[in-house]
Amino acid sequence: MLSDFFLAYVHFFAVLLPVLALAIIALGAARARLEGADLGWALILSATILGLWYAVAMRLSEADVFNVPATLMDPPVVLMFLFGGAGLLWALARLTERGRLISDQVDLGTLAAFQIPRAMGGVFLIGWALGVIPWQFALPAGLGDIWAGVAGYQAWRAVRAGAADARRKVVEANVIGMADFGVAVLTGIMTSEGFLHLMAHDTPNIINLHPLAMFPGFFVPLFLAFHLVSLSKLRRSSSNTALA
Repeated sequence: MLSDFFLAYVHFFAVLLPVLALAIIALGAARARLEGADLGWALILSATILGLWYAVAMRLSEADVFNVPATLMDPPVVLMFLFGGAGLLWALARLTERGRLISDQVDLGTLAAFQIPRAMGGVFLIGWALGVIPWQFALPAGLGDIWAGVAGYQAWRAVRAGAADARRKVVEANVIGMADFGVAVLTGIMTSEGFLHLMAHDTPNIINLHPLAMFPGFFVPLFLAFHLVSLSKLRRSSSNTALA
């Protein structure tokens, strides 16, 4: 029963997040005045990448490939997928001519708004309450995700309103979100069965088991990629009002 709930939860956000990402890409493309075939190819390519990535991640999740390595010599597939996926999306957005043209037209507030669904990590608190996720991971990761979602919303509202502290809120949202990922990855490894299982021996973490393994395998790379794009744009902006 609980596994069915987690699976339905994963499927819901596996649809929602790519749709939001494609909507943001479409917005940037429209602002960049891409039309016809150029716009179509941008959306088709983006949808294809996200679709294939989801399909592969789901297959690996079902096969329990995203487990924490048993030894240091085993390949950390889950981390390779997490950071590799985020890096690939960032590179497509910032290192390719078409990607940079589109991402340049997406304002920092919209990028921050993508982090609002991060509150989905609150499901870890439900898992803790039901005794299947250790508190050492559920509390920092669950509360951190909720905090990151709230910070993303505050940054989006500030940019939208043209607030004087909009840039500061965008920076804070990125700092909170990135710090949350760091804590979640570390506590996730330390509470899961594997080479660095130092906590929660009585209740090992299930975050790397299907279907929750889709968090590090699919959801986190998406959120992280948007952070990286936002940080790239922040680095380029030189004043508090340069938020486009």
